[in-house]
Amino acid sequence: MTTLTGISPVTRILIAAVAISCVSLIFCQLADIRSGVIASKFVASTAFLAVAILSGALQSRYGQVLLAGLVFSWFGDMFLLGTTRPFFLAGLVSFLFGHIAYVVAFSVHGLNVKWSMSAFVPVAALSVFVIVWLIPFLPEDMIVPVSTYTVVISLMVITALGTKGAGGTLLIPAGATLFYFSDLSVAAGQFIEPVFPNYV
Repeated sequence: MTTLTGISPVTRILIAAVAISCVSLIFCQLADIRSGVIASKFVASTAFLAVAILSGALQSRYGQVLLAGLVFSWFGDMFLLGTTRPFFLAGLVSFLFGHIAYVVAFSVHGLNVKWSMSAFVPVAALSVFVIVWLIPFLPEDMIVPVSTYTVVISLMVITALGTKGAGGTLLIPAGATLFYFSDLSVAAGQFIEPVFPNYV
């Protein structure tokens, strides 16, 4: 995989596109510019895939499985552009398969069992808290899907932390943790509708 010091000019441009698109996405959501939201999310999500490929994702089994997770996440992002419950559920299922792919990828990368077990209790405790917090706001037909998703993404974070103990970069658990809290924000926005715009 490409190191931070060995990033190609094209990859740098794509990373800049991601950053600009994310800022644009927040602005368009705040300004309620629907077309801008769709375009910004599409550019950012597609650039994620391009950066992974240009960084060597196709050159190793770890990279290939990680890329598969990103593809599922791409579809998840596109489904979440919809405004109805079926679109949200399709997005949730897509991201669920994405997290399963990430778990497999981290296992292929190599895990330190002690690190994973050390992460299990705090991550599991946080996830139980999250489920208990969300359940009063969930429609009855969403309790099982959301709870299942929470369990799978928790396993993703646990295995990500396990890669650090096996000599992996700190970027893996950092990214997994940010992913966890990002999805928590999505759930809050979908079911609780906080006054403060959660997507910021």
